Amino acid sequence: MSQPFYVAPEQVMKDRADYARKGIARGRALIGIRYTEGIAIVAENPSETLRKVSEIYDRIAFAGVGRYNEFDQLRVAGIRAADLKGYQYSRDDVDARSLANQFAQILGNIFTHEMKPLEVEILVAEVGSEPAGDQMFHILYDGTVMDQRNTAVLGGDAETIGTRLREGFEEGMDLAGVVRLGAQALGGPEREIPITELEVAVLSRGNGRRCFQRVDDAAVTALMA
Repeated sequence: MSQPFYVAPEQVMKDRADYARKGIARGRALIGIRYTEGIAIVAENPSETLRKVSEIYDRIAFAGVGRYNEFDQLRVAGIRAADLKGYQYSRDDVDARSLANQFAQILGNIFTHEMKPLEVEILVAEVGSEPAGDQMFHILYDGTVMDQRNTAVLGGDAETIGTRLREGFEEGMDLAGVVRLGAQALGGPEREIPITELEVAVLSRGNGRRCFQRVDDAAVTALMA
């Protein structure tokens, strides 16, 4: 009887992590930035129909990079979990922290126990009634959760984009400033991303109960001018 082929657990995890990172790196990057009225999310997205950024609940947004069908399944699961919690308890009890923990458990279980990990990174953002209450949680393919304060970068070339973003970020920036900064950080010094390939959404304290709002191409053009 032949002996089963043995692979060290450390090597298995390393191979899964490399596989997930390579899949994510092939996608276009995405940025979350705090500004005076809330949080702006700027993504490079050439598709006119598929969205990387969506509303999860009243004050909470979801954004993903990597394989669209995989992070969209997570988005739907997050909406269902938020709706159920809001119905059972109170709308005020639904928060980004608990949703981020649920996403982390799902991603961590799949990474550990399934043959193929999910090739996704996701961002869960919540705008508070005051600037101190703004939150952004960056969740990696293996379930690792990172609490981001002012900026968050997901996707390919995140380190370079993050450096450009941090160098240009200042406290108290308005929406026009963070949209311009996000577009410049995503494109870099040698490339300008067309307005039609930018997906921009905001969580704004001034939007009433439902804080999420998409920014259309005309409004992005005006902000970039």
